[in-house]
Amino acid sequence: MTVSILGAVLAGLICGRFFISAELLPFLENSAEWLLAAMLFVVGIDLGKNKDLVRQIKALPKAALAVPFLIAFGSIGGALLVNILLGLRPLEAAAVASGFGWYSLSGVLIAENYDVGLGALAFLTNVFREIIAILITPHVAGRLGHLPAVAPGGATTMDVTLPTISKHTSPQVTLVAFYSGVTLTLLVPVIIPLILYWAASV
Repeated sequence: MTVSILGAVLAGLICGRFFISAELLPFLENSAEWLLAAMLFVVGIDLGKNKDLVRQIKALPKAALAVPFLIAFGSIGGALLVNILLGLRPLEAAAVASGFGWYSLSGVLIAENYDVGLGALAFLTNVFREIIAILITPHVAGRLGHLPAVAPGGATTMDVTLPTISKHTSPQVTLVAFYSGVTLTLLVPVIIPLILYWAASV
C-alpha cells in the first residue's frame, strides 16, 4: 500500500507539472472531496457490518479518551525538541505543531494573526505530516501496535487518514481514531490563537 501511495503522489506531481492545466484544478479539488467522502462511506459500511461493535466500544478502556490529548502533548513537545536545531521562538514552534495536520486552517490562522512566513512554515509542516502519516501508519500498526497507529495522523484521523487506519487496525481503534481526529480538529482553532496571543505578548 505504501508503494501505491508513493506512486500515486509521484504520478500526481508529474501530471500537475507537465500535463494538467490550471483550469482543471477546481474540478480536481471537488473530485478529491467526493472521493474522500466515498472512502469514508466505505469505512462506515465496514464498521456497521461489525455486529460486535457496541460490545467493542464498551470494552474500550477509559484511557482511550486521553488519546487525542496525549497526541497533542507529544506533537507540541516534539516540536519544541526539534526547535533546538531550528532556532525559532519556542512559542512559534508550538504554534506550528498545534496544527496537528490541519494544514489549511493552521497556515491561515498563523499568517493572518502573527506572521506570513511562519504561516507558510505551518502549512508545509502540516502538509508533510499528513503525507508521512499516510505512508507510515501501516508500518506503525504492524510494528508498534494498533493504538500507536492513531498518533501520526493527528487531526486527519477523522477524514484523510481514517481509511488507512481502518485497513490496518481494528474497528475499535478506527473509532478511537475518529474520536481523536474530531477532538484535535476542535482544539486547533482554540490552541493556535492562544499560543499566538501569548507569543505576541512576551
